[in-house]
Amino acid sequence: MTLTRLAGTTALLSLLAQAGLAQVAAIGAGEGALNIVAWPGYIERGETDKGFDWVTKFEEATGCQVNVKTANTSDEMVALMNEGGFDLVTASGDASLRLVAGKRVQPINTDLIPSWSKVDDRLKDAPWFTVDGIHYGVPYQWGPNVLMYNSDVFKEAPKSWSVVFEEQTLPDGKSNKGRVQAYDGPIHIADAAQYLMAHKPDLGITNPYELTEDQYKAALDLLRAQRQLVGRYWHDAMIQIDDFKNEGVVASGSWPFQVNLLKSENAPIASTIPEEGATGWADTTMMEADAAHPNCAYLWMEHTLNSNLQSDLSVWFGSNPVVPAACEDASGQQTKEGCAANGFEDFDRVRFWTTPVSKCAAGDCVPYYRWVSDYIGVIGGR
Repeated sequence: MTLTRLAGTTALLSLLAQAGLAQVAAIGAGEGALNIVAWPGYIERGETDKGFDWVTKFEEATGCQVNVKTANTSDEMVALMNEGGFDLVTASGDASLRLVAGKRVQPINTDLIPSWSKVDDRLKDAPWFTVDGIHYGVPYQWGPNVLMYNSDVFKEAPKSWSVVFEEQTLPDGKSNKGRVQAYDGPIHIADAAQYLMAHKPDLGITNPYELTEDQYKAALDLLRAQRQLVGRYWHDAMIQIDDFKNEGVVASGSWPFQVNLLKSENAPIASTIPEEGATGWADTTMMEADAAHPNCAYLWMEHTLNSNLQSDLSVWFGSNPVVPAACEDASGQQTKEGCAANGFEDFDRVRFWTTPVSKCAAGDCVPYYRWVSDYIGVIGGR
């Protein structure tokens, strides 16, 4: 039985949780280094923009030198953690339970994180990193997957995700064929499923991550049709930015990070959450099972819950802080209005990335290992 199949069983996760005990009982002096796998733009030291630096002061205060390896997909993050050599990872919900099931991360002793009490109550026990009451990480940031579009082409925000799923003539009189993108990750199947929830209700989809065979087949069929429209499957945020600037791409699912960077360059870019809603990500800082620098790791996890860091990061990335006070305590650059614009009050409208498992509320569902192999086939034209 493969690891991904094992990850699909609630029973296994329960056993792992019962067996797992927080490995760190007290924090000592920093070991001098900290190796982190993170999404692009998540850990800044002022090199991109001097106004955004939450690493330098941490290094000065702790002596822990931060080294970052960026990853562009959850599958890449899981692969890097399986290779070893990292202390922490900023894992999204479609990776976190796989890391728990694979014993690649360890339980976290929240008593050693003084700022834990400040964490948004909506996230403290989120199921993508909490198993039987045991926490396998510390929330970091969250947000929706938005529809990014060229505002010269779309004078008004697109009302539907149909502009990237179905062939059509866009407001500039040209076809969308070859001018749209889709995410290069199996979790994009959930975006198709969510679109079908609204447009083919007879399929009975209630959760885009819990799909029966018939529902799953319908999602794959939609993605195969989308394949005829997609100019590029993106996974590198910077390449997508270049494609919108120079390659004629006018619409795609994206992250607020790309939207903000393009806007900062005065590109004709805007974003929206269409009427069908959005999938989204709630990321967790998780600690490697055999982390070489556990003291620095705990010091960093506490540091990440600093209101100033949460505030500035949410402005930089276009995301939402996991410490609600960061929206309005003036500790950083974020404001209450900024959090509202980033969707802070839309938490219940976002369907957060979750690892698909074989046993779900609908009964027998298609597990993640199938999503991986089948999405490779879709991209390859099969």
